Amino acid sequence: MPLGFPPLAVGCCRQTLVTPATAVVGADTCGSREGVCPVRCSDPNRGLESEGQRLSSLAFSLNNSLGRTETMPLEETALPGEPPLTVPIVIIGNGPSGICLSYVLSGYRPYLSPEAVHPNPILHSKLEEARHLSILDQDLEYLSEGLEGRSSNPVAVLFDTLLHPNVDFGYNYPSVLQWKLEQQHYIPHIVLGKGPPGGAWHAIDGSMLTISLGEWMELPGLKFKDWIAGKRRNKKCDRAMPEEIASYYKQYVKVMGLQRNFIENTYITSVSRLYRDQEEDENHENEFASAQELQIENESEWAALTKRNWEVCGYQKTTDGSHIPFCIFAENVALATGTFDSPARLEAEGEDLPFVHHSVRDLEGAISKGKLSGKVDPVLIVGAGLTAADAVLCAYNNNIPVIHVFRKKANDPSLIFKQLPKTLYPEYHKIYHMMCTQSHTVICTLHPVYTSFPEHRVLSFKSDMKCVLQSASGLKNVFKISMALVLIGSHPNLFFLKEQGQSIGHNPSRPITCKGNPVEINAYTYEATKEPNLFALGPLVGDNFIRFLKGGALAITRCLEMRQKKKKHAIVEGGGDGVA
Repeated sequence: MPLGFPPLAVGCCRQTLVTPATAVVGADTCGSREGVCPVRCSDPNRGLESEGQRLSSLAFSLNNSLGRTETMPLEETALPGEPPLTVPIVIIGNGPSGICLSYVLSGYRPYLSPEAVHPNPILHSKLEEARHLSILDQDLEYLSEGLEGRSSNPVAVLFDTLLHPNVDFGYNYPSVLQWKLEQQHYIPHIVLGKGPPGGAWHAIDGSMLTISLGEWMELPGLKFKDWIAGKRRNKKCDRAMPEEIASYYKQYVKVMGLQRNFIENTYITSVSRLYRDQEEDENHENEFASAQELQIENESEWAALTKRNWEVCGYQKTTDGSHIPFCIFAENVALATGTFDSPARLEAEGEDLPFVHHSVRDLEGAISKGKLSGKVDPVLIVGAGLTAADAVLCAYNNNIPVIHVFRKKANDPSLIFKQLPKTLYPEYHKIYHMMCTQSHTVICTLHPVYTSFPEHRVLSFKSDMKCVLQSASGLKNVFKISMALVLIGSHPNLFFLKEQGQSIGHNPSRPITCKGNPVEINAYTYEATKEPNLFALGPLVGDNFIRFLKGGALAITRCLEMRQKKKKHAIVEGGGDGVA
């Protein structure tokens, strides 16, 4: 057991939840005085119904139990020989990816609106073939065929074009989908997050505008424009502030009735297969043991089956600062962590010196404390993305001189500024104009306000507050600075997975990154190709825009529904013995 945490045991019929010095005892749900698992009852329909009831209340029980701050005596645990009740899926991350997946798993299903006509005639013809069916019940590969968009994942492009038809061509067509809540399709799940629903959006600087339009940040079923109406004074601005988006996501969970699935203040320490055999680990690191390999003589059937499940371990921080360890058994795990966890580093000499930072908030903190007031040495900003541009804007607006270093040419067509309309993003185009016209190669000296250094890199930082820059030709320059900000992106932190998750990337020898090495998935199920029953969505699979992450929620839910149907069919065909 990782970190010595005892297991969180959930009894098959008694629904017992156990954490250290904490226990919540549930009632017998099948009425069997012998405590026999309902799945093994003689009536297969009764068994399936009881199993669904038990699983539906599991998230609620877990939420109540993990949310307790008082300790309770250990009254009861699962009986020996009883299978632990496993959650169908645990979602790690409660940002927009995790929220959207919870929404679809909760039984909200998309249908083609009765009067809808999609502007793509080929796609519309396909949709008309099964208008009476939910999109979740249709062939996603067939519907996605031939579509093009700004995501490399076909289901993401499909769902985006259904929600925002032809938006990349400048049109503002309404969504062709309508959502229906069908509670019989609810798939029990738990969403674990470090903070409130919204994830990293609660930590982003609230003074900047989002890169995307507000309506592109919204999730299904709740229009951002409708929600924001009456909450802001300037209703003309189509872009939203991060604090508005964070508040929208938090409120979304409440409005849609998803609260029972969410557990806050949780920190994951380990996600691993149960009882994975040591020899199998050594010889088949990226493969699953077959059922025959996992079967141990004289062991009950359920014990062999649980070996294919996941064990999610971690702890929850309480209001008094203490930690409550937990472990949850899950058939499937979905990674929805985003990429905001670990800032990317230059790996340059002296990068750990105290005046070198990796967040815009550090610059804002120094300004608010008066450390950069009056005549000061320039602030060094490294990076050519929007976060670096935000830092330049922050310094510029506070009359702080800037040295801006980036590796690309100022006119490189791949720079993000080239893709932004000037009318919507005037502040970023102002920065880009300075990058091109106030470069060191043009003025050959430091500009009093801003100087860019295209095609340069930081060679080292010195303890005397100096930095050494090197050009593409090898020429070096040394400058005295007041502080440095390295803003070159961020990476997901998957330390809780084996090998920090590298084995599930396209290139197993490199860390997972949203652009260079995302998680390798099946394009139509979002299941990791190298680790069955492990799913990923959002930035982890290259979908950095919120408008595209919704496709992952659709694909994962459809995959789980299909497998659930097959499992129930196998149970009925097997005479109700519970063995699929």
